[in-house]
Amino acid sequence: MKFMKLGTKPDSFQSKGDNVRYVTTELETEIILIVGNVKFYLHKFPLLSKSGFLQKLIATSKTEEKEKNQINEIDISEIPGGSVAFEICVKFCYGITVTLNAYNVVTARCAAEFLEMNETFEKSNLVYKIDVFLNSTIFRSWKDSIIVLQTTKDLSSNYLEELVKRCLDSIASTASIDTSKVKWSYSYNRKKKLEKVGKPEDQAVPKDWWVEDLCDLHIDLYKQAIEAIKNRGKVPNNVIGEALHAYARRRISGFSKGSVQSIDRSLTDTIIELIPDEKGSLSSSFLTKLHRASMFLGCEETVKDRLKKRISEQLEEATVHDILMYDLDMVQSLVKGFINRDPKTQMKVSVAKLIDGYLAEKSRDPNLSLQNFLSLAETLSSFPRQSHDGLYRAIDMFLKEHSGISKSEKKRICGLMDCRKLSPEACEHAVQNERLPMRVIVQVLFFEQIRANGSSTGYSTPELTTTTLNTEDEEWDHDKEF
Repeated sequence: MKFMKLGTKPDSFQSKGDNVRYVTTELETEIILIVGNVKFYLHKFPLLSKSGFLQKLIATSKTEEKEKNQINEIDISEIPGGSVAFEICVKFCYGITVTLNAYNVVTARCAAEFLEMNETFEKSNLVYKIDVFLNSTIFRSWKDSIIVLQTTKDLSSNYLEELVKRCLDSIASTASIDTSKVKWSYSYNRKKKLEKVGKPEDQAVPKDWWVEDLCDLHIDLYKQAIEAIKNRGKVPNNVIGEALHAYARRRISGFSKGSVQSIDRSLTDTIIELIPDEKGSLSSSFLTKLHRASMFLGCEETVKDRLKKRISEQLEEATVHDILMYDLDMVQSLVKGFINRDPKTQMKVSVAKLIDGYLAEKSRDPNLSLQNFLSLAETLSSFPRQSHDGLYRAIDMFLKEHSGISKSEKKRICGLMDCRKLSPEACEHAVQNERLPMRVIVQVLFFEQIRANGSSTGYSTPELTTTTLNTEDEEWDHDKEF
């Protein structure tokens, strides 16, 4: 962290309890300035030579002081930064050494502005010196700019608007720089993984190198920073998406586990507002987590619909884990939105595999109705599948958990599956599966015989690839659940 020292005299400020500050000197106290619950026992000359505000304030209080024949007390509790910032300004007036850094420079600058410590009263006054420090050092430092921006959150000053703008310009400019020019330190929790592969200096700087440092910002400031970066137009939208994902994980309690708290409603709304419009800028995993959060928090319907549409637009990229928390009606709605896009064949193959895996997991629920299972599965009946192993697993799991269904219902659910598209491993399991109707077992044996003989009997038996039963690519095992 960069810093600047002002003044040369040793610190002669002393405390008396928590509420009294004074300068150790032979001179008697001439004025008492009150800031909050702290009283400062000071001398007029050092203050009047550098502060236009105090010069005018003390001049107007002289008459009252003479009439009472006592030291006048003046309350200036409205000063930005409170007693800590005021003490920095007072020490500067006395020539006492003070150290400015990213954590205190903003409050000191706002307090100096309030006290009118500018060039009108003395050259190289405190406002001037702080501005030089900000322009030559702070705004040229990545992490210091972020710290300074964060310290503006609870301050009120006419100067803040300009300061915040300068911070945002610095942050946006640095985040938009070519990664080959990044030489400064930054936070990156995947950095250690990269370093295991080789020496740190041999690793390229990732495009999202900056996202975790901005997570320290309050949401209002974070929003301004992201908008400033987006307006520069040099950072890809997928990196913006990764930044939003990192911020949500850090700032929304329980976000990664899908158990957000109601206090995070405003924060979630803001993150959703910042989502880039470009497809693929956010991962499907992040989109589904945001959507579930918006549902739990009771966000506006327009917000939920926007997220739902985005999920449908890239449903082929989702995993079973991404959509497992949804009920079948919601998943069916997502599939219909996907179909309305008129997707390409390969996308349909991916979504069919996704829904097969989803149905297999949901079928473990004994309360899942046959009608809901069929309704979702039939929505994808026209989707091409390289293999029906995933669909077979879902059907088998449903039959296992719903042993009381009728023969006609078994026939209907098994009718979803094309036995010709089962892998040899799936066929081997199916012929020993007592849960299947005998007619299905006979069909499997028949097509297996055709495949074994390599002959054609008028049936079209497509080339089958050996796939696995579940989405985790485990080996088939007759003792396992299917």
